[in-house]
Amino acid sequence: MAGILAWFWNERFWLPHNVTWADLKNTDEATFPQAEDLYLACPLAFCIFMIRLVFERFIARPCALGLKIQANGPQKAQPNAILEKVFTAITKHPDEKRLEGLSKQLDWDVRTIQRWFRQRRNQEKPSTLARFCESMWRFTFYLYIFTYGVRFLKKPLTVDIHYYYILELSFYLSLLFSQFTDIRRKDFLIMFLHHLATITLITFSYVNNMARVGTLVMCLHDAADVLMEVAKMANYAKCQRLCNLLFVMFAMVFVSSRLGVYPVWILNTTLFESWEIVGPYPSWWVFNLLLILLQFLHSFWSYLIVKIACRAISRGKVSKDDRSDIESSSDEDNGPPPAPVQKHYNSTTNGTNKAHGTNGYLSAGAPCPDEH
Repeated sequence: MAGILAWFWNERFWLPHNVTWADLKNTDEATFPQAEDLYLACPLAFCIFMIRLVFERFIARPCALGLKIQANGPQKAQPNAILEKVFTAITKHPDEKRLEGLSKQLDWDVRTIQRWFRQRRNQEKPSTLARFCESMWRFTFYLYIFTYGVRFLKKPLTVDIHYYYILELSFYLSLLFSQFTDIRRKDFLIMFLHHLATITLITFSYVNNMARVGTLVMCLHDAADVLMEVAKMANYAKCQRLCNLLFVMFAMVFVSSRLGVYPVWILNTTLFESWEIVGPYPSWWVFNLLLILLQFLHSFWSYLIVKIACRAISRGKVSKDDRSDIESSSDEDNGPPPAPVQKHYNSTTNGTNKAHGTNGYLSAGAPCPDEH
């Protein structure tokens, strides 16, 4: 075990030339980050997860109910043993051939079967109440940690920055694991990659004594995240004007900080100024490659934000983001559950419907208008 630890903490990987771990030991004159401080993050991540459960149950939920947010989820699909078997054992997204076969077997039209599968997929998604509670938890944490961290941006390294680092690392560890139980969104893999990159960056910057850069990066991210979560809360509470205002503020802070301050100030310092001061070494390359990866993620999310903003301008409101977890359709899915019809309708066009070019039913296998 001692040999593995010695290999992992190899000075020539982690530190610049002519610097050893002994040089980074705390003294009466100077305080340095110690790698063993980060061992506390794992148990603390579990504690944060438990605090979240208590917060959502006893604080966020009553607030949501006070705002008249309903606990019921999306419209449930009508019970059907045949379709349920296909959904659970074969596929949640049947193709055209399977839809036609089910239509003949059940004597249902194709569009009704498509609606059933869409409602059945949505049935597994959390309610608006659950989403509000999740956003309120994240908003509360981001607001607290941002106000805590911003106080130390211009101060020398103190024990408070140690706590700040450990708390941020613990939070992202809890997000990494709770992502598998939280609301499933389209960018699941991207967010998973983001959490891994963030955890690695926090660890590398702390061990390498780059706490000043790390503190700035974390504060920069938390500033926009606060506005994002409160905008989502306003959306769930159907406060559309407030949501629109908060979204505009969020977009301005996000784009200016992550496409402006981050590359011009932070990447410039870590890539070019640090090269001149300490020169490159193995962990320096890893650290900067992760920072560049983070910049690519910033660019991707900025594209999504601009896309939502353009859609909001055209529609006059912020509707849903491209990571939406609930599928929708132009059908009235909140109406009565689909019922079997007495006659099988084919996909031929007997009289053109103005919206879809069919006789009121989508052709077999055609996607619903807004399904994604």
